Amino acid sequence: MTTPEPRSAAITRQTSTVARLVHISRPVLWINTIGTGALGMWLTGQLIDVAAIPLLVWLTLPFNLLIYGVNDIFDQETDALNPRKGSIEGARIEPREVKLIAWAVAITNIPFLVYFVIALPLPAVALILLYAGVFVFYSAPPLRFKARPFLDSLSNAAYGLPLLILPVALEAPPVWPAVIGLLAWSVAKHAYDAVQDIDEDREAGITTTAVLLGPRGTALWSGAWWLVSTVLFALISVPVALVNLALAGTLVVWMLLRPAPATGRKLYPLSVAFPYIAGSVASGLLLAAMFLGIYP
Repeated sequence: MTTPEPRSAAITRQTSTVARLVHISRPVLWINTIGTGALGMWLTGQLIDVAAIPLLVWLTLPFNLLIYGVNDIFDQETDALNPRKGSIEGARIEPREVKLIAWAVAITNIPFLVYFVIALPLPAVALILLYAGVFVFYSAPPLRFKARPFLDSLSNAAYGLPLLILPVALEAPPVWPAVIGLLAWSVAKHAYDAVQDIDEDREAGITTTAVLLGPRGTALWSGAWWLVSTVLFALISVPVALVNLALAGTLVVWMLLRPAPATGRKLYPLSVAFPYIAGSVASGLLLAAMFLGIYP
């Protein structure tokens, strides 16, 4: 006869499982989804729109678990070689966790997707499915954009899609310079961050944009895209554009002066802080304009 598990032990185990799933979702990077979603809502001229709340909730744990859970499932070989994994920068999963992660991704995302199909305009649903699909197939075969140079970087433009999804879902006009600017910014950011993993990716037989171009070439690639984003942001806000230029310029110049994966690892904290700093400036100016009645 099996002895029932004590209630306290069951709660501890469940809490541990939830904490593990949160770790896998990389909370330090949630700013790229929920932050962008909130900014997309504010750009419609609404401080808070009740219709946007389900989307904003989805852009926290559920969607980030989809992005990084799927990534961890298919990147186990590379992650095993990567000293960054197992920290706040990303989990290093064990094969026995694959089933748990797959079920967690499904359980946390499918109800939202069903709701969106029922409640949101068709164009918004199409964009949401595109958004989710790009990140699934960034890591998963048969497309696996991660292992396709240039497509790996270009596919990560999808990080900018919440600036389009939220207005379309709320039936408001998108602010196109902001949307396209963030798409370009995201292309640059992905390639730049991949420089630190060049050695591990090469050893695992994965040819990313960073592996193909090398640190110096990747700095130039990212710099070009960040310059495009700066020009587009300047059409909306010169202060935001200047902050973007200063941070991007620091990252690019430093990499050009010391082109090596070690430089990417050293600068990664600044790269992580980049969206927090630029997003705070953009959000602060936008909210101030809304409260003063200047925007929209």
